[in-house]
Amino acid sequence: MSQEFENLVAVVTGGASGIGAAIAQRLHEGGASVAVLDLQPDGADAAHFAVQANVADTASVRAAIAAVGEKFGRIDIVINNAGIGAQGSIADNDDDEWARVLNINVTGIARVTTAALPWLQKSPSAAIVNTSSIAATAGLPQRALYTASKGAVLSLTRAMAADHLREGIRVNCVNPGTADTPWVGRLLSSAADPAAERAALNARQPHGRLVTAGEVADAVAYLANPRSGSTTGTSIAVDGGMQNLRLRPE
Repeated sequence: MSQEFENLVAVVTGGASGIGAAIAQRLHEGGASVAVLDLQPDGADAAHFAVQANVADTASVRAAIAAVGEKFGRIDIVINNAGIGAQGSIADNDDDEWARVLNINVTGIARVTTAALPWLQKSPSAAIVNTSSIAATAGLPQRALYTASKGAVLSLTRAMAADHLREGIRVNCVNPGTADTPWVGRLLSSAADPAAERAALNARQPHGRLVTAGEVADAVAYLANPRSGSTTGTSIAVDGGMQNLRLRPE
């Protein structure tokens, strides 16, 4: 594999499992030194520099980013992947849950990026990639709070790109469809008929299956790649066509 990230340092939040772990692995395979920031860093691959961090807490984030800077002396790439899910319509979550999810999924991106910004401003290859969702571009049932948070991530990505373009920092995001991750696995296991629920999720995506974490990681790698210098303020849908395709039934 090409060493497109050689000599670069990447921070991946939520990088100890699921999509985050796949992103961390992909960047490492591409030559990056990877720092994983996670609530449970013990789950991270031993090849990475793992730091305990809570993106919902400013002091925790600042301490984690400072540790990365001290370890490597630079930060070039920030992958804002950490996030949590939420189910239900607008009436199914109370004010505290709305505040909790938005604090992690949206404000968490601001916290991590703000802490890393002085390092990114010094990098010749600065890139930020945020993890949004198909929920930002398609109305999904029983996902009101989650959708609100990921819609905010999509819009925030564009605003960040505008703010930091002239500092040499590119900002983009990925919009994964339903991915085969531990979180989705837990949702399926709690369903009345897990097999039927999985079949329904497969069928909802035009290519007929769940997205893999590796497919999302490859899209992130493209956006973070220094060779993608003219790509900023955009999103890539990794969703089997769910965002834009309308196929006729077979």
